Amino acid sequence: MYRKLGALVLSVILAVGIIAIMLWRVWGDLTGTLQYLHPVYLIPSVLICVIAWFSRGWRYKVILARLTVIVPVMFATACIYLSQTVNLIVPARLGDLIRVVLVRHEYNSTVSQGLSSIVVERIFDIITVALLGLIAVFFVLNVPDWMLSLIAVPLVLAGVFFIALIMMGSISSDNKYLGYILKLLDEVKSASLTPSTAIILLISSITIWIMDTLICLSVSAMFNQEMPLAIVLLAIVAGNLVKAVPLTPGGVGTYEISLAVIFELSGIAPATATLIAVVDHLIKNLITLIGGGLSILYFGNWVIPEMVASIKRRFSDNSKGET
Repeated sequence: MYRKLGALVLSVILAVGIIAIMLWRVWGDLTGTLQYLHPVYLIPSVLICVIAWFSRGWRYKVILARLTVIVPVMFATACIYLSQTVNLIVPARLGDLIRVVLVRHEYNSTVSQGLSSIVVERIFDIITVALLGLIAVFFVLNVPDWMLSLIAVPLVLAGVFFIALIMMGSISSDNKYLGYILKLLDEVKSASLTPSTAIILLISSITIWIMDTLICLSVSAMFNQEMPLAIVLLAIVAGNLVKAVPLTPGGVGTYEISLAVIFELSGIAPATATLIAVVDHLIKNLITLIGGGLSILYFGNWVIPEMVASIKRRFSDNSKGET
């Protein structure tokens, strides 16, 4: 348990350290950059962010429906808000597992249904982000080699995963744990690989990540920057692919530095690039925290003890082997 808590503390220190170094590097230029601030662009940023979260909720509702778990959009959105709020506190995206508890408590779903719904969502997120990045590359000159690798690796891995799912027939096993994994994979296949569902999930995912890009585009306008959509899209792709590696809670720090690097490579002044990256993630995280707080009210008093107990189990050495 202490080892895991130590990892949590180190991840938080890493996140704070990255942000601190980014701001310290451009500290002398921040005052001048802030003179060009246009707060009015905060309004569309917030509105698009809220719409994007409800779009995620609708997509999650569709995924659950394919697993025969029928929930309203409000419930699905509250699940995502709450899980992402926990992800801002603990590392390794452990907050996602809160959804398993929520759906099981309210709609009597199985643990495997909860887990497979998260797997499907994450796979479509990664595929969509990488595909959008691949498209953006064709409109951006002098893309660094590491960016191309960052886009190619998840696409290849996702392709291999889906090919394995398609080729997987009705497989069973007498081994308890292997049988559980096979059941999980079968549910992932059912929830994602029918033509109609795959198209719906792909289109909705593209819409979600375009909105995520528009938020950043609006933030850049706050600082009097008119960046091409392709540049902003590529930065969002880099930030979220790096963020998928759970080094810090919520990807704080790693996301910002990824965006700032892409913006600077496109010719944006370091101070401006840093502020756009930090403010973009700050807006998204603040909306997440507000939504998470409202979601706790939506679910009721039972949810906080369950969340705390779930997190404690994950940080306890005695939790190994639990399902």
